[in-house]
Parts: sequence; C-alpha cells; structure tokens
Amino acid sequence: MRITGKIDYLEMPARGSTLDGVKAFYSAAFGWTFTDYGPTYAAYSEGLDGGFDAEPEGDTVKPLPVLFSTDLEASLEAVETAGGRIVKPIFAFPGGRRFHFVDPAGNELAVWAE
Repeated sequence: MRITGKIDYLEMPARGSTLDGVKAFYSAAFGWTFTDYGPTYAAYSEGLDGGFDAEPEGDTVKPLPVLFSTDLEASLEAVETAGGRIVKPIFAFPGGRRFHFVDPAGNELAVWAE
C-alpha cells in the first residue's frame, strides 16, 4: 500500500555508460529485470521500485529518492511551509505528476502522485 510521505521509488542516473550496460550489470550481479520506457529509461522492481535515467540532457545526476503522495498540492504546500525549496513545480510525466524540492541539508527529492 502506498502511503503519503514514504519513499516509493529511487531514480538513478545512468550517464557515462550505456543503459544496456547498466541493465546487463544489475542483471548479471543481482538477477534484476527491467521494463524499458523508451531508449533512455529502464525501470526495475527489486524490493524498492526505481529506474535508471540515461537521458544525456536529463536532470538526474545523482540518486533521486521519490516520495508518494495522495494529495500532491497539499504535499507541495507542506514542503514549502516546513522550509523546503521547490526546484521543479508540479509537472506531468508518464504515470502521474510530481514536483522536486531541496531539503534544508541540500538533498533533492521528488514527490509524486498517480
């Protein structure tokens, strides 16, 4: 069951290597399987769902924890009220909508909703 505020997904960069190479590594080392979403994104479901982003111009330059929300607008307001800085306002992506924020320690996270 998805719960607001809990880590739900981990997006990781795959720059500097081919996406096929990253997939081959995790398949060989740990038996992971992948679902491709275009030529630059592959998702995995291995305990914690996530994906590798190989988009050369993409924003994923380090691992990005993604939290879930049942009410994206309320979560955005709560993040701002608590002192977080919104770095990407709410936007649509295949599968839902999300926003990105930076916490007081400088960590970037995202929050998504279906």
